[in-house]
Amino acid sequence: MPRAHSLTKASLDRSAPIFAALGDGTRLRLVTRLCEDGPLSITRLAGGFEVSRQAVTKHLKVLEEAGVVRTVWQGRESLWQLEPARLESARRCLDSISMEWDGALGRLQRLVEREEPTPVNSHKDPRR
Repeated sequence: MPRAHSLTKASLDRSAPIFAALGDGTRLRLVTRLCEDGPLSITRLAGGFEVSRQAVTKHLKVLEEAGVVRTVWQGRESLWQLEPARLESARRCLDSISMEWDGALGRLQRLVEREEPTPVNSHKDPRR
């Protein structure tokens, strides 16, 4: 039976840098903060993190290289904001993976339900 949604090598290759960038807890918290608060300056974004502002900047650069965030200028201030198209692309990839797993689990369930159950105590104890 053909699959409704199959993951292509190209779609996985496009999404891999995003998942790699989000694989770090600090970067994931930065993305979460930008999701909740919108575009922020490095000063506001670094507030509340236990790492230096310089370390936050390095994490943001990794996210920027993966296409997850970008900088925009508001007057003389640089703000960091999410790049929704890249995050949407990663979400679609996860949705496809989820559908593949759902299909695999469904096939496994049908296989298990077709087989005859084996009684747990089907062997007689020869000593009796």
